[in-house]
Amino acid sequence: MAVSGDGQFELALVPDPVLPRVLPPALAPALAPAPAPVETSPPVVTPPVVASAVVAPAAEEAATELLSPVQSLAPLIEPTRLSWQVRRLRDFARLLRLDRPIGTWLLLWPMLWAIWIAAEGRPQRRLLAILVGGGVLMRSAGCIINDLADRNIDPHVRRTRSRPLATRAISPPEALTVFGVLVLAALLLVLQLNALTIRLAFVAAALTVTYPLFKRFFPLPQLYLGLCFGWAVPMAFAATLGTVPRVGWLMLVAAILWAGIYDTMYAMVDRDDDLRIGVRSSAILFADLDRFMIAAMQIMMLFALLLIGRALKFGDAYGAGLIAGAGCFLWQQWLIRHRDPEDCFKAFQNNNYFGFAVFAGVLLEYSSR
Repeated sequence: MAVSGDGQFELALVPDPVLPRVLPPALAPALAPAPAPVETSPPVVTPPVVASAVVAPAAEEAATELLSPVQSLAPLIEPTRLSWQVRRLRDFARLLRLDRPIGTWLLLWPMLWAIWIAAEGRPQRRLLAILVGGGVLMRSAGCIINDLADRNIDPHVRRTRSRPLATRAISPPEALTVFGVLVLAALLLVLQLNALTIRLAFVAAALTVTYPLFKRFFPLPQLYLGLCFGWAVPMAFAATLGTVPRVGWLMLVAAILWAGIYDTMYAMVDRDDDLRIGVRSSAILFADLDRFMIAAMQIMMLFALLLIGRALKFGDAYGAGLIAGAGCFLWQQWLIRHRDPEDCFKAFQNNNYFGFAVFAGVLLEYSSR
């Protein structure tokens, strides 16, 4: 860089000190240094020479920094191992379905209904933490067993082909190790409860392990899933009261029907893939009667919840929760009217609002007493 006579800076080409270019002799005159300044005008030439001598080292230093990009990019290439660890944590989180909590909520809502009703609106915090923690652990354990059984089927289904066991990002021994840790943690929690709840917990574990097998031959595996998810209801009553009253068993029936509703919507998303690979589901069994059968189960579930409310002498607050839940069911019927997979999945997710509406009704009912 040099300074012109009018005080403006001009960019001068700095020769590369590392890789000098050898020019042909024919071009040498063109690249020769400029002739010496005319002696008649020394005041004009002298200041640029002094300024260039001062600025040239800075320009040469800047050019040297631009010509060595490897050093500036070195810190960006260094943390490769950290990214691998993050990838592994992400794969295990997906194995446990931590990225999709909708399934956990669908399991917890009937349990929360049962806990609040059994405790008459005042559940013990310790008992609530044990049951909720055990439910979350066993839901993740059930997902691992399901993915292990379907690891050779999931790659052929669009929705499940990216699961860690399907992509072989996690090996079966690793998945079984995590499954054992989850079951052990859930066992340590349930051992703090009474004997009846412990016996019911072993039944729940057997249901969880055998569910993936039922999809191979049972035409309605969604109802068996409802039994697995709904089994938390009698466990909640047993842990709170030491027994399971008739209302508890009626709520179990409602929970089974509810799982038949939302899991049939879920199966409608995968119906084409399930038909191709030979997996059984209620969506395949119901065929073009799927919407009618879902509506029938919705009516039966609302009726079961209404009977529970009448047996417990619930009032308007609980009734308002059921009306809000019925509104959710109507919206779900509208979403699945064309059997579009994306809309069916939205209808499945909408069941989370149904569970919250019923729980809000129970909560308000006891709060108003």
